[in-house]
Amino acid sequence: MDKTVLNSQNAPAPIGPYSQSVMTGNLLFVSGQIAINPATGNIDAKDAGAETTQVMQNIAAILSEAGLNFEHVVKTTIFLSDMSLFTIVNEVYGNYFSGNFPARETVAVKGLPKNVNVEISVIAAK
Repeated sequence: MDKTVLNSQNAPAPIGPYSQSVMTGNLLFVSGQIAINPATGNIDAKDAGAETTQVMQNIAAILSEAGLNFEHVVKTTIFLSDMSLFTIVNEVYGNYFSGNFPARETVAVKGLPKNVNVEISVIAAK
């Protein structure tokens, strides 16, 4: 199997035994991103909207490392600490795509790393 690990200095380093992303064939699998500011290593966001913005910026940096952008994203998964956040997260998330939206599911979970409200993972195709 052809498998290449890709990491971006412009996205937060993994906080466990995983890679930011893995390319195999023409598919890039991006690990779930939370609102860690790569410049500070902290969660600087104060609400779910700001968290989502940071998450999407982190994903953009990883996609860029692979020579891709949000137009290449074919599938996303959004994890929320509470479904009441769906509207604001969806509004911010939607700003990163223009038509031909990727497939997606959104699920509420009991807890997320570092007690954040939002985690998003993506699959992109070259």
